[in-house]
Amino acid sequence: MAFARERGFGVLAVGADDAGGPLLSHIPFLLSEDGSAVHAHLARPNPILRCLEDGERPAVLAVGGPDGYISPDWYEADPGLVPTWNYVAVHLRGVLRLRPGEALRGHLDELAAQYEERLLPKRPWRTTKVPERQLQALMRAILPVELEVERVDGTWKLNQNRPDEARLAAAGYMEASGLGMETALLAGLMRNPPEAD
Repeated sequence: MAFARERGFGVLAVGADDAGGPLLSHIPFLLSEDGSAVHAHLARPNPILRCLEDGERPAVLAVGGPDGYISPDWYEADPGLVPTWNYVAVHLRGVLRLRPGEALRGHLDELAAQYEERLLPKRPWRTTKVPERQLQALMRAILPVELEVERVDGTWKLNQNRPDEARLAAAGYMEASGLGMETALLAGLMRNPPEAD
């Protein structure tokens, strides 16, 4: 849960009623302290909101982390290995519903504060910097939603199944020339994988 909370950005997926497949939306979000709820907002034209007009829907919020390609040559020991991909991902599953409109202002304040405090020593931006009339117009274009979290699935694929020597060698290559996103962070996680629960 700490990973999802720190990340604060993911892909919301809701099943569609028609044969068009699932609906997806990339969203910033807030995870409640106890991990029981995700608060987010969606633009009014978002098809997910149309699904919610008839009531709550099952949904998944996929939160991706660092990822990268692992060449079997990087293990420096076992010629019988094949390429793989290391990654971190957390899926928050539950029920998605609309929140009351009056929750929106507080949500936007909390969401901005979550990210602005990471930019210190910059003076934090606040919604009070926007003229009220303009802010109200902007808020009319979005609606708040809540995902009641019922289940959490996480994958930390970091070569934990390899001997330390091989895993650490692969981490060195990942940091030096890895292909993927946030490869330096991934290399650090490969060096010190989190303990399994």
